[in-house]
Amino acid sequence: MRTGDSFLIADLLRAYRAKRLTPTEVIDSACSRADQSPDRHVWITRLPRERLLEFARALERRSMDELPLYGIPFVIKDNIDLAGVPTTAGCARYAYVPSESAAVVQSLLDAGAIPLGKSNLDQFATGLVGTRSPYGACQNSFSADYISGGSSSGSAVAVATGLASFALGTDTAGSGRVPAAFNNIIGLKPSLGRISTRGVVPACRSIDCVSIFSMTVSFR
Repeated sequence: MRTGDSFLIADLLRAYRAKRLTPTEVIDSACSRADQSPDRHVWITRLPRERLLEFARALERRSMDELPLYGIPFVIKDNIDLAGVPTTAGCARYAYVPSESAAVVQSLLDAGAIPLGKSNLDQFATGLVGTRSPYGACQNSFSADYISGGSSSGSAVAVATGLASFALGTDTAGSGRVPAAFNNIIGLKPSLGRISTRGVVPACRSIDCVSIFSMTVSFR
C-alpha cells in the first residue's frame, strides 16, 4: 500500500473484498505514515508495529463476513481505556493501565477494527483549544498557526491528516464537535447514553458522551 492511499473505511473494505489489500499491508502503511508525518503532538501512546501486525495477522485468519470493521485502523482518545495500554487523560501522574478495554473500544475490536494508539487531549478533557497538554499542544491539520480545538484534539487531527480511518473522542460540552469543525472533518456527538461510557475517565459523568471522528459518514 502506498503511503498516500486512502484510509477511508469504504475504500478499505472494497479493497479487502477485492483482495487488493490485506490488513497487514494497511497496518504496515499506517505505521510508516505515522513515522513520516510531521510532529503535531497527536500521540500520547502509539502501539508497537509488531503488536499491530499481530492484530492484522489474526484478522487475516477470519472471515470479513463476520467483522463489519475488518482491518479498519482507528485511534482512541487517551481518556478511554484500551486494555494493557496506559490511560493518562493527559496527566502522566494520573496514569493507570486498565485490565480491560472500555465498552466502546471492545465493541470495535470485536468488529475487527485495529487500534493504532492513544491520542493527545486537553488535560482531563477540560478545554476547547487543544493546547492544554503536557504532551505538547496538538497542532491544527491545516496550519500550526491555528489551534486544533479540544479537548479531543489528537483524535481529530489524526483523522484529518490521514493517520487513521476514524477515531474516538469524548464530547461533554463541545470536546468532539469543536476540533472536528476546526479540522474540517465529521464529528458526531451521539445522543446521551447511546454509546456506553464505561471505561471512560469522567469529565462530567451525567452528560459525558463518546464522540466519533471520520472524514465521511459513508461506509459504502
